[in-house]
Amino acid sequence: MKLYDHTINTLSGEPLDLTSFKGKKVLLVNVASECGLTPQYEQLQQIYEEYGGDHFVIIGIPSNDFMGQEPGTPEQIATFCSRNYGVSFPLTEKVHVKGENQHPLFTWLCHSGEKGEELEVKWNFHKFLIDENGDFVCDIDPRTLPNDKKITDWINS
Repeated sequence: MKLYDHTINTLSGEPLDLTSFKGKKVLLVNVASECGLTPQYEQLQQIYEEYGGDHFVIIGIPSNDFMGQEPGTPEQIATFCSRNYGVSFPLTEKVHVKGENQHPLFTWLCHSGEKGEELEVKWNFHKFLIDENGDFVCDIDPRTLPNDKKITDWINS
């Protein structure tokens, strides 16, 4: 299974065509507006501006699964991200990233660990790297900043 085999809507409720990212490296990150890690939006936007385009994209996926830290409506989330961080990368609908109602995209991500290990979304701003072919590469701890050398080296490789 690949990233392109999944469906998810944009924050405005329209289908997001994941096949449009074929040939691009993708950083998927579950996001929240009221988390101590929320300032990572700034670094996410910076690397999106620096590297985004023909070969790299970031997709932010809001979730309210961790201590209710993303309580907003789609309109509130969009306004918050735009006003506070100038977010221009795609944002999806708010979904569950863990638990019995986990979105199928995150079920796939969590079952794509190295050597068949199951992964668990640890907190908001957990990052998942997907290669140009739509295959899972690795996950990155939520506290690792988006502009960490491990991520930027991967984007540039």
